[in-house]
Amino acid sequence: MDLAAPPSPLPDALRLRRHLHLGGDWTSPADVELIDVENPSTGELIGQVPAGSPADVDAAVAAARAAFPRWSATAPAERSAHLDRLHAALASRADDLARTIAVELGAPLKLATRVQVGLPLTVLRDHVALAARAPVEESIGNSFVVREPIGVVGAITPWNYPLHQVMAKLAPALAAGCTVVLKPSELTPLTAYLLFDAVTEAGLPPGVLNLVTGVGAVVGEALAGHPDVDLVSFTGSTATGARIMRLAADRIARVALELGGKSANVILPDADLGAAVKVGVGNALLNSGQTCTAWTRMLVHRDRYDEALDLVATAVAGYRLGDPFDPATRLGPLVCAAQADRVRGHIDRALADGARLVVGGPDAPVPPQGHFVAPTVFADVHPDSALAQEEVFGPVLAVIPFTDTDEAVAIANNSRYGLAGAVWSADPDAALAVARRLRTGAVDINGAPFNPLAPFGGYKQSGLGRELGVHGLAEFCELKAIQR
Repeated sequence: MDLAAPPSPLPDALRLRRHLHLGGDWTSPADVELIDVENPSTGELIGQVPAGSPADVDAAVAAARAAFPRWSATAPAERSAHLDRLHAALASRADDLARTIAVELGAPLKLATRVQVGLPLTVLRDHVALAARAPVEESIGNSFVVREPIGVVGAITPWNYPLHQVMAKLAPALAAGCTVVLKPSELTPLTAYLLFDAVTEAGLPPGVLNLVTGVGAVVGEALAGHPDVDLVSFTGSTATGARIMRLAADRIARVALELGGKSANVILPDADLGAAVKVGVGNALLNSGQTCTAWTRMLVHRDRYDEALDLVATAVAGYRLGDPFDPATRLGPLVCAAQADRVRGHIDRALADGARLVVGGPDAPVPPQGHFVAPTVFADVHPDSALAQEEVFGPVLAVIPFTDTDEAVAIANNSRYGLAGAVWSADPDAALAVARRLRTGAVDINGAPFNPLAPFGGYKQSGLGRELGVHGLAEFCELKAIQR
């Protein structure tokens, strides 16, 4: 099948990547089936990658297991130096990475450059420093407590942040002394090939990092259930996370899960409403709404509700859909036709449930090609409705009124998820008091910036464990008590 020429630059070497990276070498599986990679902005085929098999997973895990004794025994300074070389090799590919993500995900180039590539480079740089530190040790009575690398890690990552979600696992795993088998999403796998080109250039020891592309039902399940994988680190849907837990439970293996979210943006009556709405809309629509931490429920006091809706409509009007390489574009497409159909289904259901359409909706104009969904806002959304309870993962915002702070907290906590959220108030103490009451893993007060060294993860069905910083590093370690 001929590959369509992409509408914007994509490194030629990515268009036919029919290899896996096992034990330090690029290997081509025999008689391998191929997975088509699509440009969601146009629907055109832009690349193909191997559909890996359970046998490929076996080979990758064996390579990681063989590399583990030596890698885990390296001194912290040596592991840090390896990560530093990887950072340099990856940074030299920053432009190619951004262009690739813009093509295979549809993220606007500005977002792809600043967030999709800039953030994981920051995370890797942070772990260069974290890896250089001596492992944390402590004395408790007559016990000497040490941390040791957990072993072989199976990393299963999603499509929405195809470099950051990988780096949030690889960087701490390597810094801790673990070896890794990576299965990236089959929807956005090309970014992983650029990463492994950097791995090769950086000279990481063979088997420390391994790449097996493929679909979740085959490669993901084989990796999650593999008897020689010590920790499965997964980011994705709650339903798939539950499946991975069941596979890992058969051998009592550790899991770290970063799952879904339905985050609330609580705007108290005294807040700077203009700033709260502008930032809130931007967060809800980030990456075309394909962000697990998106503030998809905006909670506004009834006294300011109509004013807030006017501000929301004005803000959303500034988000132009289009070609990711057009500087005027602020929203790209959804990643695939199935995802776009799923989001449209949520919009149709919200209308059927009686929510009031403020802007967007099923009849709003979108580009003729690609998997675009117009940014859509609903008012008068019931807190128990599907739109307020289910993760849409698209550019859809629900605006919900509240009467007092207790009701706002109750609505915010009325969710099976608990990943992120926000509070806005002119009174910092009042905002902090509300933030403490929210049952969620992270809360931003008055638009505070994201901190890549703070622990990231959720309560309830948003997952288990934490990523990033020292807390994320600890997920890849075992504790040992030595009595003396």
